Amino acid sequence: AEAAEGVEKDLLILVQALNRIGALQPDGSRQCPYIAIFKDEVLEQQLESLMGSLKAAKKRGIVAYDGQILLQGVNDHSLITLAP
Repeated sequence: AEAAEGVEKDLLILVQALNRIGALQPDGSRQCPYIAIFKDEVLEQQLESLMGSLKAAKKRGIVAYDGQILLQGVNDHSLITLAP
């Protein structure tokens, strides 16, 4: 139960960051490149595992991005979309 609470907390932190960083799209979603959240100092201090949180959010349909994992350098410009 504690692990689930931790995941939910991390997802909330991630969603708040994407709302702050992401550009609003016409459909109400928000988008930003991976590098923008990877280099965000606030998010870096709050999340233990950015990729773990992104994978959990993708599994729940909260965010969308291409591929299974995103890597700094290789995927810097990959777009992460926060569902509206």
